Amino acid sequence: MPSSLSPFASARIQRVSSFAELLATPFANGVNALCWPRVLAGDFAEVAALLGEGEGEPITVLDEARLRALPVSAAGRVAVEEMLADWAMLRAQALDPVLNCIHGYPRDEEGGPVVTDVFSYHADSAPVEAATWLCTYCGPSSEGLANEETVRRVDLPETRAALWKLYGGADEDEFKVFLNENCYDLHYAPGPGARPYAFGVGNLWRIAVEHSGSPVPPCIHRAPDTQPGQKRLLLIS
Repeated sequence: MPSSLSPFASARIQRVSSFAELLATPFANGVNALCWPRVLAGDFAEVAALLGEGEGEPITVLDEARLRALPVSAAGRVAVEEMLADWAMLRAQALDPVLNCIHGYPRDEEGGPVVTDVFSYHADSAPVEAATWLCTYCGPSSEGLANEETVRRVDLPETRAALWKLYGGADEDEFKVFLNENCYDLHYAPGPGARPYAFGVGNLWRIAVEHSGSPVPPCIHRAPDTQPGQKRLLLIS
């Protein structure tokens, strides 16, 4: 797999030119990732720096009061207003967006057959029709893979055999329940020649999740592998 991330070169991705179009465009014809490319004004790195080191917590949830209280420069104030405008825009659609300053994510350290932390390529799932919204304002952005360039980890023969052993039973239907309850069936491995793409900084995305009746497969994505001390500002809903 190439070490560098490719641009948006997948038929799974459709670009739009406004929030209204991002909201209204249906997932169809195999497209499971909609992107509104943007270049945002403001100094988001200043905002991230002023938020500190998280007091030992990997993720700091940000609210309007905390962001507005930061002693930012004029460019930092523009960045704060951009983040809050996006937050309000999604709230107006009856969504539940969250602004985060991410200092690091917990790793799956159990050493099982399938790693299930956010650094693993995975699909989001929901019991009802839904979508995931994402925007990275500062730091490395999320990464995606086209579905046809992946294989579910539970379908890899060696991994599946190890999961059967871990399950310890013999019933196929109960085994599927076991996989689902542990989210093993939501994680994917890159196939030969897979070309990951970066979601990019400033771009607002709506991506498909796995749910009953979805007209398209879910978007396969993961959190970026960040370095110590490297922070992200992220909107997610």
